[in-house]
Amino acid sequence: MDVLVAAAARTIAHGSKSFALAARLFDPPTRARAVLLYAWCRHCDDVVDEQSLGMGFLARAASPQARVDKLREDTLQALAGRPTNDLPFQALARFAEETGLPARYPLEHLDGFAMDAADRRYRSLSDTLEYSYHVAGVVGVMMAIAMGVAPTDRPVLERAADLGLAFQLANIVRDVAEDAARGRCYLPDAWLAETNIPAGELARPEHRQALAKVAARLVDEAALYRASARYGTAALPFRSAWAVLAAAEIYGAIGDKVRVAGPRAWHTRQSTTWWEKLRLIAAARAQAARRLTLGPPPSRAGLWTMP
Repeated sequence: MDVLVAAAARTIAHGSKSFALAARLFDPPTRARAVLLYAWCRHCDDVVDEQSLGMGFLARAASPQARVDKLREDTLQALAGRPTNDLPFQALARFAEETGLPARYPLEHLDGFAMDAADRRYRSLSDTLEYSYHVAGVVGVMMAIAMGVAPTDRPVLERAADLGLAFQLANIVRDVAEDAARGRCYLPDAWLAETNIPAGELARPEHRQALAKVAARLVDEAALYRASARYGTAALPFRSAWAVLAAAEIYGAIGDKVRVAGPRAWHTRQSTTWWEKLRLIAAARAQAARRLTLGPPPSRAGLWTMP
């Protein structure tokens, strides 16, 4: 393993245990590309949220929009083959060179951080899904390209985006209380209004019963996108399909735990244990072995579609 990939691998080991575990299932070249991409994505997320590897806040250095603008500037330099000395941008430059990554996808990812910087409100499910595409769906697209999917293979990339959407919806329901403490809400305003949860009072104990119903609806939406995404795995090599399906199972289990916990879902952070992850990975292996027998993919009619 070369120095850049090794440094990026250390980032993923500290930043996401679930992603790091799933990444072990890739063949070595795909794993290397995955950790390079992760290093850049993790850095962007941390800069915008003023965190270090998602854990603990950094000192405020500039306005949120200024931080996004600087990320965009450094990203464009990296995509042009002139990265800064920072590891994340060197990693992105290597990734783009090896995969032929279109510049639109990293830039669309940064658009999601710009939404956070602007404190955007999400009035409808479509708004929530648009945000979810920018912060996670497009990462699914870039991961598919890392696995060898051609950047022009739109049908497969749409299924990859679906998986990213499913992941983000699970993250949203899991992190409702944490996000509310930071003044953020990604649940559709219209859904909250239907259950009489006032704006700005999302985390109050008296609203937990109603909030659990809203979260369950979003878990149902995540299941639709996760089911759609499975049809994209037929285009992947076995080990890549196994890794993708393992991640799908793990994030699906998190959403299920939120649903089962109901109003108690936010008393503690919902997660999967090591043994649960191993069981889900084993189930994903069987699914990967059957991926070529799924038949023609069903229509995506009614699902939110990437630009």
